[in-house]
Amino acid sequence: MKHIIAIIPPDQLDSVRQTLIDAEIFRVTVARVTGHGQQEDHDLYRGQEITPDLIPKVRLDIVVNDEFVESAVTAIIEGAKRNGGEVGDGKIFIKSLEEVIRIRTGERGNAAI
Repeated sequence: MKHIIAIIPPDQLDSVRQTLIDAEIFRVTVARVTGHGQQEDHDLYRGQEITPDLIPKVRLDIVVNDEFVESAVTAIIEGAKRNGGEVGDGKIFIKSLEEVIRIRTGERGNAAI
């Protein structure tokens, strides 16, 4: 079992959700977050250029069985990449999960996903 975390631009959320649905991955948690990577975001305030510390992003948390990891990653990349790839398109992190438990039934492991 794997926990996939994707940080993407907010305007790419609908596209990523659709590619995940097309890949038959329906269970996803979405949260609005802020962060800063390599992209630059400059604003003018009273004639002075300022750089905001944090930029709005969207975090997707997806838990899948091992056989769905590649299809989920491919779907996220396909949905999030803009114009052949730009700075700020996002990042994907993959972590192993020790255990998953469905609260309603008490099921554990792959069956709980």
